[in-house]
Amino acid sequence: MSVPDAHDRPVLDIDPFSRESMDNPIALDETIRAAGPIAWVPKYGFWISGQDAVVREIFEDWRRFSSAFGTGLTNVVREEPWRKPSSILEADPPVHTPNRKVLARVLSPGALRKMADDFRAEAERMVDGLLERGGEIDIATDLAFAFPFKVLPDAVGLQPSGRHHLMPYSELNFNAMGPKNDLYLAARKVVEEQGTFEYVAAQMAEENLIPGGFGEEIYGYAHRGEISHEDAGMLVRAFISAGIDTTVFGIGIAIKALIDNPSEWDKLRADPGLARAAFEEGLRWFAPSPVIGRTTSAATEVAGVPLGAEEKVMMWLAAANRDPVRWDDPDRYDISRRTVGHLAFGTGIHGCVGQMVARLEAESVLGALARKVSRIEMAGPAENVHINWLRGYHRLPVRLTAA
Repeated sequence: MSVPDAHDRPVLDIDPFSRESMDNPIALDETIRAAGPIAWVPKYGFWISGQDAVVREIFEDWRRFSSAFGTGLTNVVREEPWRKPSSILEADPPVHTPNRKVLARVLSPGALRKMADDFRAEAERMVDGLLERGGEIDIATDLAFAFPFKVLPDAVGLQPSGRHHLMPYSELNFNAMGPKNDLYLAARKVVEEQGTFEYVAAQMAEENLIPGGFGEEIYGYAHRGEISHEDAGMLVRAFISAGIDTTVFGIGIAIKALIDNPSEWDKLRADPGLARAAFEEGLRWFAPSPVIGRTTSAATEVAGVPLGAEEKVMMWLAAANRDPVRWDDPDRYDISRRTVGHLAFGTGIHGCVGQMVARLEAESVLGALARKVSRIEMAGPAENVHINWLRGYHRLPVRLTAA
């Protein structure tokens, strides 16, 4: 198949990483989806799609659409990446397979059941503490942020000291997925000045992990020869870099959606068992990680449009998750909706391996709120995040009324 001539490409002249786009995300998503099955973004030189069927096709065909060249804008095979590529997130079979199997075993349903009671108890403790404080609180920082940043590092076995490095490192990770713009440069400056790279390297080392956590279990597979010791460290790093921010912002998005849709909050209050559904619908309605990329392994085509070899294809998940071809009344937040099939966690062999942990975290937080809080009302304006690869809220000032 020949490489398409630039004049033959369907073009979408946008900058999805501009401040204007970040401040008007739904309009951006509509523009991407309306551009057709796939279009070329000349500013960055990548393809983009926001339609459910096309995004699903790309996700499910790893041979044509590779992760090994990096899942952001950088081609990590041809260009120097900011950090060593992940052995699970930025790898295809056969490299990907044993690492994926190890994480699937570590995060098995049985393992999650063991930690469920601890997660729920911690969520209730935090909500009780917020109610005791009274007055205005920032529920984004004091709960949506505080809960995952406590329970996930504990579960992995990270040392208590130095955890203030986790958020800057994760923010750099997600900014680095996009263009090397001011957001990336500022995030990189922070981690370099704070010594965050050194912290992360130390936390990946087996000898620094607290026994009994996911990290120790991962290294156990390395000792048995199922994965390399280097890959074990990389899997621990994946929890640090990719497993926290998305959950933080996903929980915050669900809380904001429940505030803005009182009838849905009433449903959750009446049945706290809908906590997971409230989170899933939030992910569909306003995906915290709105985009993920693949690279064509050879010349191919999508929806009749020819693509050249080693061309980046950005799947705009946030747009696909509101595709009216796939979803009825897609702009409505409805926790009664059957959300099976949303794309916020991806699908196919690279679907998010930690998604059940994220669900358990969110279910614990939203369930505790539903049981203990009768009313949540905004006490000031929400503050959006500005991170190349993420959406959500840095600040959600609210007042809570105890049940």
